[in-house]
Amino acid sequence: MGGGNDDASATSDLHFPLIESVHKHKTNRFSSLCAIIASMSSVLLGYDIGVMSGAAIYIQQDFQISDVKVEILVGIISLYATIGAAAAGKTSDWIGRRYTMVLSAGFFFVGAILMGFAPNYGLLMSGRFVAGIGIGYASLIASVYTAEVSPASSRGCLSSFPEVFVNVGILLGYVSNYAFSKLTIQLGWRFMLGIGSIPSVFLAAVVILIMPESPRWLVMQGRLGEAKQVLIRTSDSIEESLQRLDDIKNAVGIPASCKDDVIQIPKRSTNGGGVWKEFFLRPTPAVRHILITVVGVHFFQEASGMNAVVLYSPRIFAKAGISSSDHKLLATVAVGVTKTVFILVATVLFDRVGRRPLILVSLGGMIISLITLGVGLTILEGSHDQGTWVVGLCVAMVLIDVAFFSMGIGPMSYVSSELFPLRLRAQGVSVGMVVNNVTGGVVTMTFLSLYRAITIGGAFFLYAGIAIVGWLFFYVVFPETGGKNLEQVEGLFGNLLWKFPVKKADTLDDVENSGNAS
Repeated sequence: MGGGNDDASATSDLHFPLIESVHKHKTNRFSSLCAIIASMSSVLLGYDIGVMSGAAIYIQQDFQISDVKVEILVGIISLYATIGAAAAGKTSDWIGRRYTMVLSAGFFFVGAILMGFAPNYGLLMSGRFVAGIGIGYASLIASVYTAEVSPASSRGCLSSFPEVFVNVGILLGYVSNYAFSKLTIQLGWRFMLGIGSIPSVFLAAVVILIMPESPRWLVMQGRLGEAKQVLIRTSDSIEESLQRLDDIKNAVGIPASCKDDVIQIPKRSTNGGGVWKEFFLRPTPAVRHILITVVGVHFFQEASGMNAVVLYSPRIFAKAGISSSDHKLLATVAVGVTKTVFILVATVLFDRVGRRPLILVSLGGMIISLITLGVGLTILEGSHDQGTWVVGLCVAMVLIDVAFFSMGIGPMSYVSSELFPLRLRAQGVSVGMVVNNVTGGVVTMTFLSLYRAITIGGAFFLYAGIAIVGWLFFYVVFPETGGKNLEQVEGLFGNLLWKFPVKKADTLDDVENSGNAS
C-alpha cells in the first residue's frame, strides 16, 4: 500500500500541473461530500430547536403544565447535551470520529421514540434526556470532523456546514409544526417529536456506507497509509496532501523518518491524558488565548439571545400583535427560511472575507436589530392601539436579527474548532460545546420569567447589551485565521492585544512569519 503511494507521489513530480488540476476538481468534491455527511448530524439539533417552538404550545395544553415547566422542558435539552458534549471528546479519540457520529444518531433515535410515545411529563423529560445526549455528541463531532477533513482553501466554508444543517433542521421543525398542527392536540405534538427518529436512521446509514475516518485520527492510531489515502482525496493537490500528512505527523509526534509505507507504528495514546492539565493548569500563552477565544465564541453566541428568538418566536409574534395561530406558525417558518438563506451566504464569505470581519459585522447587525426590536415591543406593550407599522417593524427585526446571526457568530461556533491544535482539538471543542449548551440552556429556561420580570422589550435590551460586550471582546482578542493550515493556526495566538485583522497568508512561510510576529 505504502510503496504504491510513493510511486504515485514520484510520478506527480514529473507531471505535477496535470495531476494537480485533476485532483483539485475531484478532491474538492469529495471533501465537500464528507463535510456534508458529517454536518448532517447537526440536523438533529436544529430539528429539536425548531419543532419544540411549536410542540411546546400543544404539550402545555395536553399535559396542563405551567410556563415554568414549559421553560424547563424546552431548555433542559441544552443542559443534557453538555453530558454528551463532555463525553464526546474522549469518545471520539477512543472509537474515532466516524463511529461517534453513529453513536450520536443512535441516542437521538431512542430519544425521539421515547418523546413521541411519552404518556406523561416525566417520561417526556426522560426522552429529552436521551435525545440531549445524542445532540451533545453530534454538536461536537460534526465540528471536529469537518475541520479535520477540510483543505485550508475551503475550510471556512466547509466548517460552517454544520450550522447550515442546524438551520435546515430548524426549518424542518417549523414545517413539521405547521404540517401536524391540524391533528388533535394529543397526536399533533407526538408526531412532531417522534418523526425526528427518521433523519437519525438515515444519518447512521450514510455515515457507515460512505464516510471515511478523519485522517488526523488515523495518524493518531498509527494508520498512516489509510490517512494518506484520505488526505489525497480531500486535498487540493497531491503536494498539499503530503504536506498535510507531514504536519499531522509532526503534531502527533511521529518522526519524519517514518515514511508513509511504514504502517506498523505503535498506536498513539487516545485517552486524553495531560490535555486538561495543558488547558487549565499549565497552558501556554497561545493555548490560553485560544481557550479564551473559543469560550467567548460559544458564550456570546448563546447569551445574545438567539435561542430565545427561535424557540419562543410564536410567543414573540403574539406579543407583537399576531393573534392567528396559523399566522404565527407561518411567521416562524419565515424565521427558518431566513436563517437557512443567510447561513448559505456565510459559507461563501468565510473564506473570501475572513472570520473576523464577519463576526464583527454579524454582532453589529444583531445589536441594532435587538435594540430596535426592544423599542418596538416596548411601544406595543405600552399602547392599546397596535399600529400595523410597529407589528411589521418587530417582525422585520426578528428576521434581521436571525439573518445577521446566521452570517457570522452562528456558524463560528463550528468553525472555531480550527483554532485548537490536534492534540487538544477534541477535548477543546468539548469545552466550547459545554459552555454553549449551558449558556443556551440558561437563556432558554429563563426567557419567559425574564420578560415577565423586566418586560419583553427589556429582555431584548439585555441581549443587545450582551452583544455589545461580545463585539468588544472579539475586536480585542480574535485574530484572522482564514487561509492557514490547521497545524499553523496556533502560531497566531498568544497575544491578547489583537486589534486589527491579520492579512491572509498565501504560503506556509507567510504563516510561520505571522506566528513568529505574534
